[in-house]
Amino acid sequence: MSDHTTAVPAKREATGLARMRSLLDVLGVSTRLGLTSFGGPIAHLGYFREEYVVRRRWIDDAHYADLVALCQFLPGPASSQVGMALGIMRAGLLGGVAAWLGFTLPSALALVAFAYGLQALGVADAGWLHGLKVVAVAVVAQAVWGMARNLAPDRERASLAIVAAIAVLASRTATSQVLVIVMAGLLGWIVLPAVGTSTSTPVRVTIGKGIAIGSLALFFVLLVGLPVARQVIPGHALSVFDSFYRAGSLVFGGGHVVLPLLQAEVVPPGWVTNEEFIAGYGAAQAVPGPLFTFAAYLGAVMHQAPNGWIGAAWALTAVFLPSFLLIVGALPFWEVLRWRASFQAALRGINAAVVGLLLAALYDPVWSSAIKGHADFGLALIAFGLLMFWRLPPWLVVVIAAVGGAIIGAFA
Repeated sequence: MSDHTTAVPAKREATGLARMRSLLDVLGVSTRLGLTSFGGPIAHLGYFREEYVVRRRWIDDAHYADLVALCQFLPGPASSQVGMALGIMRAGLLGGVAAWLGFTLPSALALVAFAYGLQALGVADAGWLHGLKVVAVAVVAQAVWGMARNLAPDRERASLAIVAAIAVLASRTATSQVLVIVMAGLLGWIVLPAVGTSTSTPVRVTIGKGIAIGSLALFFVLLVGLPVARQVIPGHALSVFDSFYRAGSLVFGGGHVVLPLLQAEVVPPGWVTNEEFIAGYGAAQAVPGPLFTFAAYLGAVMHQAPNGWIGAAWALTAVFLPSFLLIVGALPFWEVLRWRASFQAALRGINAAVVGLLLAALYDPVWSSAIKGHADFGLALIAFGLLMFWRLPPWLVVVIAAVGGAIIGAFA
């Protein structure tokens, strides 16, 4: 009897320690990514794939592409949502929070520092910053190469990826991206034969359907209820939370799309001047991590309380909360659906389209905004070689590219 009673607490303690290790593991990996992931959401997906799929093998390429496809469907910052989903799969709901904190806080803290005066340094045209744009070309090219080999290996799926890339380039809107994914899923369901077993490894999601449904319900209650509460209970703090929550809820197509929405929310009422807004946008290009952390800068420089560090935390929480609620609500159902044979056929089409979306993004905006001449192309080739063949860690390649960009800028 005594052996049994002592074994149960020991087992619980071992389980608790294992959960804590998983949680700290998620926090450590996501923090490193938050410190080194330059280049915008598409480049982030490349960094994530290298870290979570290739290096740590927490999930495989097919499952990773499934997550990317899911997050393309959902509003909000796709790369942050992929990170949250991976954190949840590894360490439960707290793992999702840890993944968000690690990936978000480095850039948020940097932008709050800019809000306190660093934006006056005028780094928008610095050569090292251009080097970070160039390394994004190599990161995305590596992601396209690796994902195409696994997700578009045959003639049908490769053709679908090419058609998806052309369609997205022909119509550069968030709606077109969603339509391309939907059409690719339908084509996959009709054309690509379904198989009885998945090529992806199973990953346990610890979220119950009750929690998922509650999370989706809370998302819609806040989306509808906050504007009403804002009218009934006037107050700057509630107005700020409503504005940033709504912006985070209605953005499709990545972080850059949130900028005009936020400008419409914060500049006309006089919370932030247009000059302050533009200065913060320039600063946001100089830091790693998700562009949604621009909200922290806006919360810090607001002319009414809450502002400063409290305002930054308030705005940051409001703009990311919809993304967290949506990924928690969608993930359990996604995990059930992805194992059905017919749904797998649709997913094969969707995954091929994701390769096409990455291919299109490699050209515009990544390549078109970074490669301005022969020197830039040479630096991109060096970064690509260091990533693909020398297998250097991405953060080190980022540093090398930043130095290379500074050198190019000095001789330009």
